[in-house]
Amino acid sequence: MTGLQLGGPAPDFTLRDQFGQDVTLSSYRGSKAVAIFFYPYAFSGVCTGEMAGIRDRLAEFLTFDTEVLAISCDPMFALRAFADQDGLNFPLLSDFWPHGSVSRSYDVFDSSTGAPHRSSYVIDQEGVVRWAVHNAIPEGRDLDEHLRQLTALA
Repeated sequence: MTGLQLGGPAPDFTLRDQFGQDVTLSSYRGSKAVAIFFYPYAFSGVCTGEMAGIRDRLAEFLTFDTEVLAISCDPMFALRAFADQDGLNFPLLSDFWPHGSVSRSYDVFDSSTGAPHRSSYVIDQEGVVRWAVHNAIPEGRDLDEHLRQLTALA
């Protein structure tokens, strides 16, 4: 990671979810850990599979008092259609405007594609970055590693 350090503070943000509601990272401080998943594009094959894998294992994340947030640079209305089509029942956040500002603050924005790199973070209840992985093609073991990290924080 270039600007972010494991053990350092996670950049705070407020983004709109697929329903147009503001979601602020710091609102979870003191109550929940947060698993953040950056993904390039709604409706793309790999991203659809990744989000479905999270949906299918959401109860495991919630067991550890964890909020799951997925972030892309897609507009809010596209995220709503994506969530409705695939039954995604967790916040999909739009980093559309200013375009990629949160993705940039997490050092995952790819200016050549206008989308974030596939990256994931575990933020503890105090707002500290505890685990990160970048550019991984999601597999079951990636979600397993998120769950192991959350177990360690519980």
